[in-house]
Amino acid sequence: MAKCDTCGNDYWLAFEVKTITGDTYTFDSFECAIGKLAPSCEHCKTRIIGHGVEVAGRFFCGAHCAREGDSGLGQQIRDTVGAHPG
Repeated sequence: MAKCDTCGNDYWLAFEVKTITGDTYTFDSFECAIGKLAPSCEHCKTRIIGHGVEVAGRFFCGAHCAREGDSGLGQQIRDTVGAHPG
């Protein structure tokens, strides 16, 4: 069995994640992997588990958070592509 790097649980279905930097982590759940590895939105602090938005080297969960805060940051970012359906 392998011990989770986040919570310490010793679990027979644990899995490893190897990062691009070569670091290897062991987790017992995706929840623990997200808690350890996913970046946090600079505005609302939620964990970014999707693509998110990067503006000027800063990470946000979506366009709304990218537009909030610093003046002008992310003003051209849209959450959807194309015309509004309504």
